[in-house]
Formats: sequence, structure tokens, C-alpha cells
Amino acid sequence: MRVTYRQSENKEYWASRWGEIPADIAMANREVYPLKYALETVVANDGPILEAGCGAGRVLRYYHGHGYDITGIDFIEVAIDKLREVDPSLKVETGDITGLRFADGYFRYLLAFGLYHNLEDSLDEAVSESWRVLEQGGRLCASFRADNLQTRLTDLLAAAKARNRGNGQGKAFHKRNLTRREFSSLFERAGFIVDSVRPVENMPILYKFSSLRAVGHKRFDENKARAEGYQLSRLGNLLQRLLMRFFPDQVCNVYVLIATKA
Repeated sequence: MRVTYRQSENKEYWASRWGEIPADIAMANREVYPLKYALETVVANDGPILEAGCGAGRVLRYYHGHGYDITGIDFIEVAIDKLREVDPSLKVETGDITGLRFADGYFRYLLAFGLYHNLEDSLDEAVSESWRVLEQGGRLCASFRADNLQTRLTDLLAAAKARNRGNGQGKAFHKRNLTRREFSSLFERAGFIVDSVRPVENMPILYKFSSLRAVGHKRFDENKARAEGYQLSRLGNLLQRLLMRFFPDQVCNVYVLIATKA
């Protein structure tokens, strides 16, 4: 397990990020992360859903708009406040995945995209708490930052950028990074049956180059990218497909796991 450090600690980073952008509109692209994998997990409108780490709300608002019973929690208050302002009918609250207020077996589904890797401590406790609030046979979908070539390169670029700004080497906890095996073992220890763990590109590293972005994405708009997915040009897509075909575990930036409560 590798730890990434930056200039600002994790909670400060997310408070700044969610504070700078409006609440999400409902995600529109069903073919990309994270909605693609949520749809594989939530197979029917047959029980309540928890989205833990709902952030700006793109997945939450998709399911809410389609009539599902979904609750969103996040540890960043500004994100929850913005969602309440944009739609008071949303069931959202500030919460901590290591100590949820919900009863045992309350939820049929649990979605946690980019949540667990933000925990400096209590990682096993967080996954055990996720197991607790799921009903027997309930399904979970989670993503975790991969420990691979791409994330190491991303961290090196971020460190170089900080040095150029005169900020020096960051020493505050930012994220954990796990291999595929480490990620799977984390959930197996808690009692989950892991159905699949897949390498996925959330924001492809090629998206960092505007020349390889789709026409409507040349000028970066985070809310648009979060709704539509981080779209590449035809050449960018070709290069990305080749990279993911031959080096999936090195060029993905997250692993997506789908598991069932035994």
C-alpha cells in the first residue's frame, strides 16, 4: 500500500474542490465511470441505496431523478449544502463511513466511488461498516486509487508543479493507493464475496493534453466533464484503447470492485 502526500491534507483538498464548483447535474453518460459500474451493481429499483462519498452529486442525482430511494453522505459539509440548495428533495447529509447512523442491513445497495482511498486511518473499519449496513445479499460497488505507473506519474507531476510554485515537498496525507490484490483482500476480510475487480480509466492521463480531448472539452469544464465523462478525441480514444488493452493495470487510475454481502 502506497501513500500519496501533498501540500494540503485530504479534507482541506476536498473542501476546496467542492467549494469551487457548483453541485453536479445528473450524470448523462451511462457508458463511462462511475455511472456505468453503478448500473451494473444496482440491477433493479428494489431497495434503498446509499452513496457514500457522494461529492457534488452526479450519481446521486441520476438515481434520484429516476425515482430510486437513494441517500447520499459526504464528509465535506459544503458539498452537502450545495446539493440541498439545488434540490431540497435530495436525501443528503454529512456523514462518516467509519460510523454510520443507519441500522444493520438497512440498504440494498452501496455505492462508494473514490471514497475509501481518502481515509488515512480506519480503512478496515470503514469497509466493515459498509458490510454492516448492507442487507444479506446486498451489493456494493467501490473504486480505489490504483498503485501503478499512471498514479505514480501523476504524483510526480503534482510534486514538480508544487516545487515550481515554491511550495516544496508535500507532507500532508492525500490518498492511499492499492494494487488490485490489496483492494480485493480489503473487502474479502470484511466478509464480502468479490464478484469482480477491474482496471478503469476515470480521467485518462491523455485528457491532461488538450490536443487529445474531444472538441467540446478543449476548454476544461469540470462539471461538464463529470456529467459527460472525460471525453477524448478520435486519436485520443485510439491511443487510450491501445494503452488499456496492453497495459491495463499500469494505465488505469482506479480499480472498480463489485461485491456481494455473503
